[in-house]
Amino acid sequence: MAIEKFPVRFAWRRMATPHVMHLAFRRSDETPLDFVPGQFLNLHFDTATGSTHRSYSIANPPDADGLLEIAMSPVAGGLATDVLGTLEPGQELLASGPFGRFVLREEPPCRYLLVGTGTGITPYRSMLPLIRERLGEGCRFHVALGVWRREELLFGDDFLRVAEDSPGFEFTACYSREFPEQPEAWEHAGYVQTLFSSLELDPAADTVYLCGNPGMIDESVEILKAMDFTLKQLRREKYVSARPAA
Repeated sequence: MAIEKFPVRFAWRRMATPHVMHLAFRRSDETPLDFVPGQFLNLHFDTATGSTHRSYSIANPPDADGLLEIAMSPVAGGLATDVLGTLEPGQELLASGPFGRFVLREEPPCRYLLVGTGTGITPYRSMLPLIRERLGEGCRFHVALGVWRREELLFGDDFLRVAEDSPGFEFTACYSREFPEQPEAWEHAGYVQTLFSSLELDPAADTVYLCGNPGMIDESVEILKAMDFTLKQLRREKYVSARPAA
């Protein structure tokens, strides 16, 4: 069955970190897209050899304004980088979606561990209003973001605000390359998966979401399986970086 495409109009672009671009679009017909937080869009591009697409998690919650935000890591010479990095406000692309099942499922009150590396934190930002609802129902959340250093902390302020005003919500930033000389209490030295041993995880009550670098996800799954988690308790979405054509 053919995928239904619809035009989206470019709204704005900014650098969210030194290596991540944050962009926003709206449907050209001004109709808000009906999506579930955690789902993704495809943006379609024409090339000399045919059409292709790139997939991006939606970075904001559903909104009557109809804005559709994404985050991307530019790749020198990459097709999407060349197109998205030069769009002017009002220009159009074709999109399709929403797609994906990496969404917060209905669970009994429990603790959710939401783990992401780099732009893998994006779907959790979209989930924040839903997370606030689940907190009110007795659930707990711990979001852990793995990046190289503090300056790469994508959307960190959004999660820190929730942690400050919402009991039951925690946020940890994990730095794999450079650790601040004067770290905050929510900062951790090491890869994000090295955090697990300090969290007192309970396979009987915890559910883990993993999004981002495939190596992180594979290693995390093995660590968590050794802690008696089953694959049914582990939700996974791997981000594979696009590479320019040879």
